[in-house]
Amino acid sequence: MQITSASNERIKHARRVRDGREPGLIFIEGVRLAEEAVRSGLIIDTCFAVQCEESRQSELLAQFASQNVSVQFTTPEVLSALSDTVQSQGIILLAQRPMLSASVLSEASATLFLGLDRVQDPGNMGTLIRTAEAAGVGGIVALGGSVDVFSPKVLRSSMGSAFRLPILANATVEQLISLRESHGLKIVAAAGEGEIDYTDYDWQQPTLLLLGNEGRGVDAALMSQCDARLRIPLLNGVESLNVAAAGAVMLFEAARQRRSACMA
Repeated sequence: MQITSASNERIKHARRVRDGREPGLIFIEGVRLAEEAVRSGLIIDTCFAVQCEESRQSELLAQFASQNVSVQFTTPEVLSALSDTVQSQGIILLAQRPMLSASVLSEASATLFLGLDRVQDPGNMGTLIRTAEAAGVGGIVALGGSVDVFSPKVLRSSMGSAFRLPILANATVEQLISLRESHGLKIVAAAGEGEIDYTDYDWQQPTLLLLGNEGRGVDAALMSQCDARLRIPLLNGVESLNVAAAGAVMLFEAARQRRSACMA
């Protein structure tokens, strides 16, 4: 049976998930993200879709049917009204929110982590998650006050990395410090007034890079617990870089140094 009304109770529930008002579920839109969610082993609760002949979407729907996932067909108008994008992408999933305990990161063998202190912009958050995976980060600690790492806009920006990379969301400072102690990490903060150029830091040692809020940077109390403050030298007239750009610059320097050590 096709859902033809945006007032349908299932659609209302899906809108609450989209808007972050159903804490146990996340909203995933588009074929590519849906495929990444399935490959990453997320538990899919419901699929909303329009009837179409597109092969990748048809394969997903067949897979959901074989797994007894609830598939709800809608009219294009209803799916468009539910969509979080300007133009509906034809398929929307409601999936169970990944819940990572602090012990998972503490038991990880990684030696490079990323900490995010009150990063607010979804595009920045998603880009940082995607960059972190590409640069070899073993896990992310997103401190309380940061944007929801599984919100629809963050998921689109991360392009699936949020499903694969261990992320401790809404973390406390105590959990971040515990991770430092369990891994013998140096915590280094990106700061415009930092004392060390980011290229002069030894990224081969176990490290957590801490990035702060777009407007205010890293909280002063947390900054006082860092082992070093790193700066990116900028030409005159440029005050600072966007947090996602700064994170990319530093994380790929860490990746470069680590690659060079392995090749030596």
